[in-house]
Amino acid sequence: MTPKEVLALAQAKEVKVVDFRFSDLHGRWQHFTTPIHELTEEVFEEGLGFDGSSIRGWKSIDTSDMLVLPDPSTAFMDPFTESAMLVLICDIEDPLTREPYERSPRGIARNAEIYLKSTGIADTAYFGPEAEFFIFDNVRYKTSTNESFAFVDSDEGIWNSGRNESPNQGYKIPHREGYLPVAPMDRGVDLRHEMILTMMECGLDVEREHHEVATGGQAEIDIRFNTLLSISDDLMKYKYIVKNVAFKHGKTATFMPKPLFGDNGSGMHVHSSLWKKGKPLFAGDGYAGLSDLALHYIGGILHHAPALCALTNPTNNSYKRLIPGFDAPVILAYSARNRSAICRIPTYSPSPKAKRVEFRCPDSAANPYLAFSAIMMAGLDGIEKQMHPGDSMDKNLYDLPPEEARNLKTVPDTLRAAIDALVADHEFLMKGNVFTEDFIKNYCEIKMAEYDSVRIRPHPREFELYFDV
Repeated sequence: MTPKEVLALAQAKEVKVVDFRFSDLHGRWQHFTTPIHELTEEVFEEGLGFDGSSIRGWKSIDTSDMLVLPDPSTAFMDPFTESAMLVLICDIEDPLTREPYERSPRGIARNAEIYLKSTGIADTAYFGPEAEFFIFDNVRYKTSTNESFAFVDSDEGIWNSGRNESPNQGYKIPHREGYLPVAPMDRGVDLRHEMILTMMECGLDVEREHHEVATGGQAEIDIRFNTLLSISDDLMKYKYIVKNVAFKHGKTATFMPKPLFGDNGSGMHVHSSLWKKGKPLFAGDGYAGLSDLALHYIGGILHHAPALCALTNPTNNSYKRLIPGFDAPVILAYSARNRSAICRIPTYSPSPKAKRVEFRCPDSAANPYLAFSAIMMAGLDGIEKQMHPGDSMDKNLYDLPPEEARNLKTVPDTLRAAIDALVADHEFLMKGNVFTEDFIKNYCEIKMAEYDSVRIRPHPREFELYFDV
């Protein structure tokens, strides 16, 4: 939509207030709201001011003034507020230079699309994320000097099979047996239906929904692929809707990668492909029907995967998920169909338009603007340097004999290791000024502080292991 069309929409919907939203470094929406009369055509060009020093990891207090620039193409009606509220997703600019703010995740995604076109390799990158999440009925957690615990509960959890529920009707999902059962075993059918209908009401193109492998209400809703910047906006909207529909019904949804021990975590398998002048570039006569360009794209992802993890798996908790045997690949390999390889080539359709690469490492805690931009930059680096990924691995990589497994490279097993990899390998991200040295340095400092905040705290399991030493 144009600014004029946004104003016409606001009038037609009898909008009372306008919400201006933007992504912080961690992939959380921040916002402020104005009465509708404050929204004029000039706002789309001149922006509105806010205090950038109050956003974690952004401006210092002596340079705090910043601008939000609403993108008219992102307008949608918020489905959860009592008063009619229009939402606009915004870019961030410096009010003095009027340059895009280099630490704004959405600005980085914009730069990534501009850089892609400048290479001449392709003009469009499509991404399709498969974000998973848990729906819990009760969550409690606390850390302090003398206390540390976390408790999550779900009515469908197998651990409640013996609970007195007056009556307990059974139908509890065992660990790792939650994939695709019907009701009454699957208790989230109506809730997920409301989520997808709300998503469609807000302009998202939903493909399917289902219960996922884990117990505890784990779910997945797939939305249709889109261009890099647009799918990042879509995923922010997706998370907002999932959380608010669950909250509305007295439940809580989390995209935390690994809230349950001994069960599957929540990943975000990311499908991507490059196109030029409306034609797919990944189809060819090579392995699994791929072009050389697609194989080099895979080569770039595999080569830079340790550094990518700092952006695609950005939490301490992410590495509780990245362990063999739980549908979370850790071995740097590629294959057709094989879900134990970190890069997979889906074979559902022979159509050249369906050729894509699925990067199975990322999780749902990732900031989509940063994660998708970084994946594309790694793939482009592989294309530019013709990084062949080597031989495919068309067997279950979880069951390799030790002598074969030890020769394969893996992703980092801690956030610290991923940060170290990003510090050592980030030049590919800085091409075209997509990411900047300032952004990488600031990001790594913030993530190291997160790593240390967990590292220095006693863990309850340590008491079980060591209290009686």
